[in-house]
Formats: sequence, structure tokens, C-alpha cells
Amino acid sequence: MPEGPSILLMKESLQKFAGKKVVESHGNAKFDKAILEKKVLKEIRTFGKQTYLVFDEIAVRVHLLMFGSYSVDEQTKPDKSLRLSLIFKQGGFYFYNCSVKLVDSEFLANIDWEADVMSNQWNPEKAKQKLIAHPKMLVCDALMNQDIFSGVGNIIKNEVLFRISVQPESLLGNLPSEKLDELIAEARNYSFDFLTWKREFMLKKHWLVHNRSVCPKCGEKLIRKQTGLGKRRSFYCLTDQKLY
Repeated sequence: MPEGPSILLMKESLQKFAGKKVVESHGNAKFDKAILEKKVLKEIRTFGKQTYLVFDEIAVRVHLLMFGSYSVDEQTKPDKSLRLSLIFKQGGFYFYNCSVKLVDSEFLANIDWEADVMSNQWNPEKAKQKLIAHPKMLVCDALMNQDIFSGVGNIIKNEVLFRISVQPESLLGNLPSEKLDELIAEARNYSFDFLTWKREFMLKKHWLVHNRSVCPKCGEKLIRKQTGLGKRRSFYCLTDQKLY
């Protein structure tokens, strides 16, 4: 599943269509695509792993899920995979094997934009209050909770926890206040590092523990385990990461 930084890169590739009028719309998304034709794409917004194509009174929410993808200016997958395409006078874009839904302006207004770790509106104090309110939550679940850290996915989770020396099955309520501050700060810091490395096609080279077998600090074998409510893969070191 693409994480927040990858979605920002997608937004960049679609940005040239902002302010342009839709000429044609196609795909097997379950709504009337024709209502988008002759409308101007006013803005492209992202919220974590979600993308919003904003028109006057409505928006299209796109979530790539686990196996979704997109292309620009050329359809690269068969019609059966095409959820939505928007064609403009010059070029267009295509979404495949993903969730595509119509939402209204009220829906957009109710989004907590301050929860997006890569947004200029990111509010670390609000994030901390949310963490404090869930003392029995595992830290791995907290990082993957899109209401707290919108945009954080499994790669970011594993790398952040190694950076701050915390095991994924630690309880939030057991973390000292300064460790919560580290968690919040590194969730944002690593997300921007991820963006830089992804843009340079160097992301995997910078992984310290994700999909690795040996701790880069002590050389001991890393634990590989499904953790948390979502049973997502965690990679961590028993020596260099503490269980709280």
C-alpha cells in the first residue's frame, strides 16, 4: 500500500491538470462518470494515503489500497482494471485497481487535515493528546492509525520505531512523555526523508530494519513478527529497541 510520501509524488505528477476542464471520463467506478465532464478540476488535495480531486460541489476520493496504481497521459492497463480516467484537452490520467468514490464538500470540511504528518497543517500537540488518550494501544497500532498519523504506513512504522529505540509491542501508556515526543517528531521527519529518497529512487537503500535480517547497530538477528491489530510485519531488534 503506498504511503503518504508516494501519494505526494503522485499529486505532483497530476498537478498539471489542476485548473483544466474534463473532456471525457471513463472507468468502472460505481458512479456516473459523466457528471465530471465539462467540470473544471479546481484542486488536487492529499490526506495521508488518500487523494481528492476537487471540483465545485463534489470531489473524487481516490485510495490506491494494496494494489492500486495510476498512469499519466497513457492508459497502461486493460479496461477491466480501470476505475477512473479523466481526459483533458491535452492528456489525462488513469487510476487502476483502487477505490474511487464521490464525496461532497461537507465531507471534505469534516476531514481532520491536522492529522496528516506531511501537511503544513500538521498539529503535533493534537497528535500527542490522541496518543495519551489510548494508554492501552500498542505503539505499532498507533503509528498505523490514520486518525493520528495520516500517511504513515508499515515502512515508516518500522523505521521510526528503530530510530527512537522502541519495540513495536510497547504500550503507549508506558512510554515517557519525551519518548512520545520523539515518536511524533520522527513520524514526520522520516516521512520527509522517505519522500526525498523515493524521489531519488534510493528508498530501499536507506532501510535500516524494514525487510532486513540483521540489526545495523549491534549485528544481531532482527525479529520479524506480525504485530498489532492489523497483524502487519514488524522488524525490530531486541537489543537496541526497548519494550515499554
